[in-house]
Amino acid sequence: MKPTADFKDRLLACLGGPWPEPPPLQAKELSSEQVESVRRIKISYQTEPGEIVSAWLLVPDSATKDKPAPGICLWHQHNGAWHFGASEPAGLAGLPMHHTGLALAKEGYVVVCPDALGFGEREKGYKNKGGALERFLFLKYVVDGKCLAWKHILDMRRAVDLIASRPEVDANKLGCYGHSMGSTHTWLVGPWEPRLKALVGNCCLPTYAGIHRTQILHCFPNFIPGLNQFGDTPDIAALIAPRALHLNLGDQDGGTPIEEAREGIGRIEKAYQAAHAEKNFSSFIEPNTGHVLSPAMWEKVKAFFAQHLG
Repeated sequence: MKPTADFKDRLLACLGGPWPEPPPLQAKELSSEQVESVRRIKISYQTEPGEIVSAWLLVPDSATKDKPAPGICLWHQHNGAWHFGASEPAGLAGLPMHHTGLALAKEGYVVVCPDALGFGEREKGYKNKGGALERFLFLKYVVDGKCLAWKHILDMRRAVDLIASRPEVDANKLGCYGHSMGSTHTWLVGPWEPRLKALVGNCCLPTYAGIHRTQILHCFPNFIPGLNQFGDTPDIAALIAPRALHLNLGDQDGGTPIEEAREGIGRIEKAYQAAHAEKNFSSFIEPNTGHVLSPAMWEKVKAFFAQHLG
């Protein structure tokens, strides 16, 4: 489906409408430890009035107030690991493959790893847990006229506020990275956060066409009520143009049917061509590869950030 001319306005309405004015961050450092050349800080901040959340901030020793470094917001994966959340990319739990926040900090970037609502520490205080909590939260926002993607975008924008406020960060050089659901979060927040100059998504571009053809029960942030009458998920990613965007995919990834994803990549390419920004979009589809962060994919991630934020 070709997107409508006013697709961005339609998208905002389907998400749930404009986000409210943000309250003060009220950021506080709660704890700190040294991990090789990186300081891993637990930090709290305010997302909505009265909602205080925590995240992991990873600051390389090379980043200082006098020599600020580029900053990266890192959105964690889903994988049914609701109890991990941001602790996985921060290097505290889960698969070493996905300790990407710590790895990027060792490359010289300041990285913030927040929990998505319902994950990690943001699972606390609810009667339901895991998948039941995610379903509850999705339905809660739907009956309020919004959706879970709307809330995730609001929270991600607050994470950008947080990293941009840090004295050791160059606020003119901000990016984001995510694997799986984190990749979904990358192209969800991209159209609404112009401060993000370089965005990388790994292994997640499920189109509604592909979801419906293969009958995937995907995670809830992928589903924006009413959107498919106006466009599809690649049309959301296309709104990031002309800012830099890179997408990694595996051609055997069951969560991203590759036939529809290839067509979606083509539509994103056309949006960058129309913006005269062809050099700012790239993609890599790895043969015989599933839903992973492969060594080749990781090299693409590092090279893209070095090119656009270095």
